[in-house]
Amino acid sequence: MKNIRNFCIIAHIDHGKSTLADRFLEVTGTVEKRKMKDQLLDIMDLEQERGITIKLQPATMQYQGYTLNLIDTPGHVDFSYEVSRSLAAVEGAVLLVDATKGVQAQTVANLYQAIEEGLEIIPVINKIDLPNAEIEKTKKEIVHILGCESGEIILASGKTGEGIKSILNAIINKIPAPQGKVKKPLRALIFDSKYDSYKGVLAFVRIVDGRVKQGDEILMMATEKSAKAIEVGRFIPQLHEQSELAAGSIGYIATGLKDINQCRVGDTITILKNKTKQEAAQNNVSNVGVNEEKKLQPLPGYKEVKPMVYASFYPHEGEDYNQMRAALEKLKLNDAALVFEGESSPILGKGFRLGLLGLLHLEIVQERLKREFGFQPIITTPSVAYKIIKTNKKEEMVYAASDLPAPTEIKEIQEPRVRLNIITPTKYLGEVMTLVSETVRAKYLSTEYIDQERVSLEYDAPLAEIIVNFHDALKSASSGFASMNYEFVGYQPYDLVKLDIYVAEEKVDAFSQIVPRERALSEGKRVVAKLKDAIPRQNFLIKLQAAIGGK
Repeated sequence: MKNIRNFCIIAHIDHGKSTLADRFLEVTGTVEKRKMKDQLLDIMDLEQERGITIKLQPATMQYQGYTLNLIDTPGHVDFSYEVSRSLAAVEGAVLLVDATKGVQAQTVANLYQAIEEGLEIIPVINKIDLPNAEIEKTKKEIVHILGCESGEIILASGKTGEGIKSILNAIINKIPAPQGKVKKPLRALIFDSKYDSYKGVLAFVRIVDGRVKQGDEILMMATEKSAKAIEVGRFIPQLHEQSELAAGSIGYIATGLKDINQCRVGDTITILKNKTKQEAAQNNVSNVGVNEEKKLQPLPGYKEVKPMVYASFYPHEGEDYNQMRAALEKLKLNDAALVFEGESSPILGKGFRLGLLGLLHLEIVQERLKREFGFQPIITTPSVAYKIIKTNKKEEMVYAASDLPAPTEIKEIQEPRVRLNIITPTKYLGEVMTLVSETVRAKYLSTEYIDQERVSLEYDAPLAEIIVNFHDALKSASSGFASMNYEFVGYQPYDLVKLDIYVAEEKVDAFSQIVPRERALSEGKRVVAKLKDAIPRQNFLIKLQAAIGGK
């Protein structure tokens, strides 16, 4: 076990994580040169087309007598939940910063998460081969956020392979070996899972204590579901069957389970007989090795993921409802952050309300439904969840404006707020601050200069206004140089009203929205003007109205 190193790569989106992972696989000889291709760990077509990582992906490599287990993580703010799961399964992280872009918002967010987990951090500057690389400037930024020595930072290029061996040596020398006992009862943390039509649910696990081999009777401690380990193995980077997995290893267990809800991400797997010994101990029945078993506690899992954005998906044909449910269930197995429940609409029929982490997440789910299952659902406008305090003091969550109770029943409406972090070059500071003050109802919190040329701004902002067009507006205000990250902080009361749209004196629920009272007039005018252009001209008068209650 002292020869095992578990690590992940963390970075902002598009800083070269997947390219660096490709070089690791090549230099360690894990993948033959003839089989090598770009973005090897990005398995989905979608990831390769967009050049982004969506799913965490593990790989095991052998190098100089050491076993190196890598988990390649996503960089986009919508997939930060995937990052948190990778961090919990490893002892160290390679912090990757693009030499041409410097430290960005997601870099900082992921770094602080890794420090909280107590991981050993190896700072690396990537893309040093590019003509516009600013190595010294990037070094100063890393020293500022990490507090390390300038000499500790490794210079590398995922494209040319420069510095790759230095990173691998640093991983071996700096990252501690896993702490765990092979002789203890099995405890394995499920950090991801996927469905295989032949082997059932595949649990991606980090073995903390003990060992597991093919044929063992296993138990999921949270769901109390038992199964048989049909196969165990490692990711090299394809599934590679092995005789057993022991403490410190990262690999997979094929459970044969057909119901995806019985094998949850964050659960602990143990051997079934350990559980029965434990029960025997509680009943004071003498049993060999019981005192050891008594201490068997599930591993700390992951915090429950909270969806940020809600949208309704309706199948085009009513009879596709059950197939669409099955498709969403399969997607959910592979995407623990996806939450959905059935709902119905008088116009669109039966469908599903999906809870998602952001707009990119919504786009990815929509695209995967289309490619993997052939569904092109009708999707409603994304919205956030509001907390309603009623006059009878009861609390209620509202996911769509049409579900809002009558104004006489509402004491106050609370909206979700986030801590918004923006990192921008100093020369765009004025434009960025103007953009935030004019488009988002944000409270300014602080400014911190990373160096003379980059500044970090913090705001308390309403989530509803961040998720829709703010990212694109920020990129255009800063010529593409600013980056943002946000973190949910809680619900706060605000003067919000329900804006209804009437077409020919008929209320259309699909157009209703919850807006701040001071913006109701301008928003109503905007929607009505858009409808005037969208609805074909008729030979008779059609009234288009925006209303708050009866006004």
